[in-house]
Amino acid sequence: MGDPWDFEVLSRISDSCLSFLSEFVEDWLTNDMRVSIFKILVSWLIFSLIAIHFAWKVYGNTVNDMYYRQGTGQNGGTPEAAPHRSEWSVPGPP
Repeated sequence: MGDPWDFEVLSRISDSCLSFLSEFVEDWLTNDMRVSIFKILVSWLIFSLIAIHFAWKVYGNTVNDMYYRQGTGQNGGTPEAAPHRSEWSVPGPP
């Protein structure tokens, strides 16, 4: 069975979250200047993220094709596999 301590911690965490949310809602409903600025900034952030999402849907393939390396091989000019060497060339004594 769970310890009563676990329930107490979860209860305190939920109470803290609920009190924070209730204070946030009270502040949100006021006509304070800082709340108005916060609303504007949140709106601008959401608008920007939506605009970036749609721009990437429209122009994403074009941007990807511009920066994709053209040529032979897996990464453009690099060969697909390293050249096979049967033995390492180690310089001998001078």
